Amino acid sequence: MNANNIINIHGRLTRDPEMKVGSSGAEYCKFSVAVDKFNGKEHDTDFFDCTAFGKTGAAISKFFTKGREILVVGSMESNTVTKDDGTKVKYWGLKVDTFGFCGSKGDQAAAPAPETAPADQSAGFTAVETDELPF
Repeated sequence: MNANNIINIHGRLTRDPEMKVGSSGAEYCKFSVAVDKFNGKEHDTDFFDCTAFGKTGAAISKFFTKGREILVVGSMESNTVTKDDGTKVKYWGLKVDTFGFCGSKGDQAAAPAPETAPADQSAGFTAVETDELPF
């Protein structure tokens, strides 16, 4: 990740994530996040088109659906496309590096349970029931 181009957003998915395969065979996940903002007088919403690659994309596709809250960290990237009439249009999107689960306990209860980590990855950690969490 470019240290000069880091963006963190917290919002809700506007549609279910879609897994795709690029021409090189690389898997990626496309989704959009709506982020509320308040300018002191009015509420407004920004929409971010996001792309996550590999295992990150697969996890987002598996555990998130339209309406779920998500925290996304990544970098903004632009892509220029030439339209049929010859005009060039620049599109901006967020390339996802990491993500986080957030939202209420009710939102989390509706999500599928994450797979159990292999024993070698859970060494030194203690399992905690979600009912024990303060949020």
